[in-house]
Amino acid sequence: MRTEISKTFQLESAHRLPHVPPGHKCARIHGHSFRITLVVGGEVDPVIGWIVDFADIEEAWKPLHTMLDHQYLNDVAGLENPTSENLARFVFERVTIARARLVSVTVEETCAAACTLYA
Repeated sequence: MRTEISKTFQLESAHRLPHVPPGHKCARIHGHSFRITLVVGGEVDPVIGWIVDFADIEEAWKPLHTMLDHQYLNDVAGLENPTSENLARFVFERVTIARARLVSVTVEETCAAACTLYA
């Protein structure tokens, strides 16, 4: 049976999008309260009853939180063009959770705008 679990984290970060057309509002520095959701899939352990401990997901997230929270994302190596799509890819490439696989990363930059990257 296919089973997935998810955990959502929050970042406060600033960025600007360097490749948008002149005059586009996102060309100016602005900030977001990003919500990042990690979806993890795998086999449910028949003894313990879970795929992986939610604490393991949180531990895998910590280095990224340190790297991205309250930062100017354009200054982070690999995020020079920090669109939601590129941020999702950046996170996906850096999260490793033992005994489970990362299925998707969703980046919400506002309450009405999100991007999901799937494995």
